[in-house]
Amino acid sequence: MKDNNKDNQIFMAGPSISIEDEKIVIDALRNGWYGSKAYEYVEKFEYEFASYHNRKFALMTTNCTSAIHLALLSINVNKEDEVIVPDCTWIGSSSAIKYIGAETKFADIDRDNWCISAETLEARISNKTKAVVVVNLYGNMPNYNELEKLCKTKSIHIIEDAAESLGSIYEGRKSGNFGTFSVFSFHRSKTLTTGEGGMLLTDDLEFYKRCKFLRDHGRQPGTYYNTEIAYKYMPFNLQAALGYAQLKRIDELVSRKREIWQLYKEKLSDVPNLFFNIEPENTFNSVWSTTCVLGDQYEIDSSHIIEKLSDYNLPARPFFYPLSSLPAYNEKKEYEKINNVSYSISKKGFNLPCALNITNDQINTYCETLKQIILD
Repeated sequence: MKDNNKDNQIFMAGPSISIEDEKIVIDALRNGWYGSKAYEYVEKFEYEFASYHNRKFALMTTNCTSAIHLALLSINVNKEDEVIVPDCTWIGSSSAIKYIGAETKFADIDRDNWCISAETLEARISNKTKAVVVVNLYGNMPNYNELEKLCKTKSIHIIEDAAESLGSIYEGRKSGNFGTFSVFSFHRSKTLTTGEGGMLLTDDLEFYKRCKFLRDHGRQPGTYYNTEIAYKYMPFNLQAALGYAQLKRIDELVSRKREIWQLYKEKLSDVPNLFFNIEPENTFNSVWSTTCVLGDQYEIDSSHIIEKLSDYNLPARPFFYPLSSLPAYNEKKEYEKINNVSYSISKKGFNLPCALNITNDQINTYCETLKQIILD
């Protein structure tokens, strides 16, 4: 893996770019503009990404949020419907629900895997529930057996938000192989990057056609004849070329993410009651971001840890805030007590630097400082 770390600065997140990645992008830059070449790498990337995940159809988009938006539109979610999301996740998992005007319902997360569970989901289901966005948080995988069983019984669509779990596996099935749709992010911080970008996967031909139609201004294929007002969520060739190149290296990239996670766990193993991303026997965790949660015995919150680390010019990020607590939703009064795990873990959790250019020596140094702060 090419080392892009030119000095000793530790970065929170960032990609690994190889010489081969550069060659493929340069090919797209020089040759990918005319005729059938204009979207050549978009189509290659879509095909290979679908194949990797054992899905029938893939559609590249501008980002993961737009992929969720297209998924919701294709199943005809409207203002009369409700869509459930876990309370602790990035707002991109939920914002498209507001675009459509549907009602957003927030479910609590599981204390161990930080994902929505069948139990927490069922508590929010009503006769208006049309879909649930299941987020594989920080690479962790929820219990999809129970989730799929529940959603099938209730006739609810699962949208698997796999933005953070590329490479994770649950009971032999790769993340990206669950639900009516699976969606991915290729933001610069992700394991596989295109700078910005996303992907939608599905096995349903009609939903795929509908999403593809809505992705490019609602025009008939190959024409400038528009039959609906739709959206401009089209990717571009240079972007896709990098994604296509990085997908060839996916095992290498995921392996390094896991090495980073394991090294952190090893170096911080003597800190009591510090909990990391889990990996139950039936899962494989690709660990997009190594995340810690302080046990309840600690009186300090993660904000204290992050502030102290900054004094040493060391980065850390907070666990996602409960969406219901944000001014964008302003529903803390309704959800703080019933989503108590989300509110508790959010205060105690924080993300460690996981840029793909971080070195083992940097991790060692970081952990020594972190231990001093926690145990002081």
